[in-house]
Amino acid sequence: MVRLLAWFSIPVLVVSLTVSACVVQKNPVSGKKRAYGYSWEEELRIGKEADGQIQQQYGVYDDEEIINYVEELGQEVLAVSHMRREDTDPRYRNTEFYFRVLSSPVVNAFALPGGYIYVTRGLLAHLNNEAQLAVVLGHEIGHVAARHASQRAFEQQIGQIALVGGAIAGQELLGLPGQDLLNLGSTATQLMFLKYGRDDERESDRLGVEYAARKNYVAAEGAAFFTSLKRLSEDSGQNIPSFLSTHPEPGEREKTIPELAERWREKGFEQSKLNKETYMNILDGIIYGNNPREGFTENNRFYHPELEFQFPVPADWQVINEPSRVVMANQEGNAVMIMQIDAEADGARQSVQNFVSQDGITVVDQAETQSGNLPAYEAEAEAVTQDGTELGIYAYGVEYGGNIYRFISYTTLAQYNAQKPNFTATTGQFSQLTDPEILNIQPVRLQVIKADRTGSFRSFLPDELPMDITVDEMAIVNQLEADDQVEQGSYLKIPRE
Repeated sequence: MVRLLAWFSIPVLVVSLTVSACVVQKNPVSGKKRAYGYSWEEELRIGKEADGQIQQQYGVYDDEEIINYVEELGQEVLAVSHMRREDTDPRYRNTEFYFRVLSSPVVNAFALPGGYIYVTRGLLAHLNNEAQLAVVLGHEIGHVAARHASQRAFEQQIGQIALVGGAIAGQELLGLPGQDLLNLGSTATQLMFLKYGRDDERESDRLGVEYAARKNYVAAEGAAFFTSLKRLSEDSGQNIPSFLSTHPEPGEREKTIPELAERWREKGFEQSKLNKETYMNILDGIIYGNNPREGFTENNRFYHPELEFQFPVPADWQVINEPSRVVMANQEGNAVMIMQIDAEADGARQSVQNFVSQDGITVVDQAETQSGNLPAYEAEAEAVTQDGTELGIYAYGVEYGGNIYRFISYTTLAQYNAQKPNFTATTGQFSQLTDPEILNIQPVRLQVIKADRTGSFRSFLPDELPMDITVDEMAIVNQLEADDQVEQGSYLKIPRE
């Protein structure tokens, strides 16, 4: 189950988080002591805890060649960073870093304290050479080295921290206590989404360019990638992608990144490495956009070809498909259905009863039932949120294909009778997927080619692009305009089914 929507709005998640006592430690970048919300040892623990949750939420991209490539390049850039210098405090110098590729079409890169760096396959698809990736990885290493998250935590020392839910931290659509009722992500994961200030981002830009230049990459190439992100936001008609949401304006970065690169050239760091051919060879065949093998919605129905199941979705409800769950919400945001595989229960009955037996939940009714010919179990319950909102809950478990699929549906108690038909229609029609066309559907992949002639970019694209992909969208992926002239021998990324 993978994300279906690359662009959507998630409500702000507010949690009560008590920042630990002020810790004064040395900054790896400046070498000076300053106050932090967490010690380095706590940052290591937080990062390790959240890493597993993020991998589960996004899923790791299943391509060993790409995974190893990003890891090796990340370690190369790390080697010239402030985290690996002779005069760096050993507690930092000996910290192990991990570089992950997440299976998400969203164009994103981010870092967790303690040495965890993430890029998505969506981001990799929009890069044109290794130099651009080196700048991105250097930028994220810079966040860790400068301890930006811990700085922000200290500045929020009152203890009430507003956290952006974002694509990872989870959805809290009704103000529900996520840990207590729906287990929507730990404080450790949520902490990672404190918004960095723009000064933090500018510092990480400087560090990303520095680290790339020290490895002799053409660091100015980073500007072209940020130009693409600006075009992405304009093309979608929505806000800037999450990678840029709290960053300086793209126009500013298009100007400053080449200027920063030039300063390092003047200091004697030759910048000649693009490694475009290497990058394009690695990128060839990468999945582009949503992977329908891991679930997709069409005509108000959710299909999962890999797991061979289907169920209806109420009209006009939003679907957020993730590796670990499918979240459905109505337009008003006051009714939610969450479907997950329950790997711990022995059957549908146990799965449902385990949920409704939690403290704070009162069971109203429960019974054996069926979804078609599949054994199932249902329960109705009530609960009260921390702010006093009364909820109506419909829990449903169904046994199929050796898995237990559990739906937790909820709304305000006042709306429960009106929403219950939506809940029961979706769960009661969970069934086996048998349509061979859907079962055999394949994702779009990028095929890297060399232009066999000189011509406009659009002339190299097939007459019919797959899965509603547009010419302008592919031009952005290639960091070109649709009518730009492409010289013979140039590398191009073309979508193929």
